[in-house]
Amino acid sequence: MPQDALPNGSARDWAPAGSRSRVAEMQTKLHRWAAADPGRRFDDLFNFVHDPATLIMAFSRVVGNRGANTPGIDGVTAAEIEDVMGVSGFLDDLRVQLKAGTFTPLPVRERTIPKPGGSGKVRRLGIPTIADRVVQAALKLVLEPIFEADFLPVSYGFRPLRRAHDAVAEIQRFGTKGYRWVLDADIEACFDTISHPALMDRVRVRVKDKRVLALVKAFLKAGVLTETGYREDSFTGTPQGGILSPLLANIALSALDEHVHGPWLTGGIMSTPRRRARRRAKGLPNWRIVRYADDSSSSCTAPATTSRPCTKRSLTCSNPWVCGCHQPRPRSCT
Repeated sequence: MPQDALPNGSARDWAPAGSRSRVAEMQTKLHRWAAADPGRRFDDLFNFVHDPATLIMAFSRVVGNRGANTPGIDGVTAAEIEDVMGVSGFLDDLRVQLKAGTFTPLPVRERTIPKPGGSGKVRRLGIPTIADRVVQAALKLVLEPIFEADFLPVSYGFRPLRRAHDAVAEIQRFGTKGYRWVLDADIEACFDTISHPALMDRVRVRVKDKRVLALVKAFLKAGVLTETGYREDSFTGTPQGGILSPLLANIALSALDEHVHGPWLTGGIMSTPRRRARRRAKGLPNWRIVRYADDSSSSCTAPATTSRPCTKRSLTCSNPWVCGCHQPRPRSCT
């Protein structure tokens, strides 16, 4: 299981070597078991979530993030926990709440920021409390190695040891292999419109522990405290700003990866050079997909009968795991 990057160099590392090695060993085992048995559903994961070593590592990750001193709706920052409350007492109390089943996520604090490009549109961020961030980080430490065993290599966003530059390099490599038609698409308001029932169904494929499932669902349903002070319920989406949200989005969008990349898997219509050559001979295109979060690039070979550029027509998205995405926007065809 690839390990995440260490916390920011300027941040204090609260995780002693013993906790780090214990969590790394746990992740390695979970990843190995998941890879060895694609049909396995994991039970008894909750004990890993509230394990002291996991919570220490989770707090270290939270402190290492740039937003560590941006408070949630309770106004508490990571620095206050370190300097006033005490980290040990804070984590002990959090562990007691988790074990007793009394832990309840608070609504995230809404903050809107302008989207790049000068379009005038804004992006809604949801800022959880520090306590909620720590529990989300603990869940991510436990769930990520399991789902990483299932994720296809076509996705690059918010995954260990993968970055945007790798995705760009892969697209360029496809261009040298004859995949010179490119459909660049983005799912509109993806993080805001992911279907909770469909997402939870995807999580249940691998997770059997009802306490972990309830905790994930509680974060999805925590709600939002808007900038105007109103409380809004959460019926869809995973708030941008939550530590767990990128993993949950990847779990949902892995259905898209499986659908588009499926023909390249064993037995698929593009799984061998001969089958791809046959398609070209019949005037049919072959394709490859690269996805980074909700942005995807589909590289295609031109059909043998085609001699002019494609028209920029919107394609209706058939991804059943995202509601409200409607029409990805083609931005470039070459």
